[in-house]
Amino acid sequence: MESHRINARQSGVVCAIVVAMLGALVAGCGGGGQERAYEVPDTLCGTAVDGDALASFLPAGSEIVVKGKSSSGSEGCQVVVDGKLIVTTAQVWAEADRTTAFTAARQSIGALDETAEGGRFVYSGNEAFGKTRGCVDAKYQQELYTVIQADGSKRRDADAMKRLILSFTEAVEESAACTAGAL
Repeated sequence: MESHRINARQSGVVCAIVVAMLGALVAGCGGGGQERAYEVPDTLCGTAVDGDALASFLPAGSEIVVKGKSSSGSEGCQVVVDGKLIVTTAQVWAEADRTTAFTAARQSIGALDETAEGGRFVYSGNEAFGKTRGCVDAKYQQELYTVIQADGSKRRDADAMKRLILSFTEAVEESAACTAGAL
């Protein structure tokens, strides 16, 4: 009768083979190229953002394109990685004396279950809305709001989204867009 016992040396070899195979399997699952060949921007269409927070939502890839997209009452920006829309930002004039949650309810892609600064900011793991301070269009009775949506990203990170909307809103407050409506 044959013995099916494995000695310590054979056991070590078997373990090394299993570990190597698992390593190859894990590497193969990623499809290779699990790095960003592009540089993460710290401005989006001329508006500063927290680049580290933005990076939380950007996938691996070879090319990033940041382009403006504006419409009536809204100034926007799109972040596209390897041809796929990942993040959009917007600066939107909306009715004055409303809450951020009220304004967000019209544009949100999902539930916004986090708030900051007494409701001035509402956000989730992949989108955020903010209300600027002092950006008022007295003629049209409107205030300037900020929007960031990462609905093209597979990643969800509420803390990063909070940092991203805070930095974006602060930059908008210091921009010409803030005072443009106050003429």
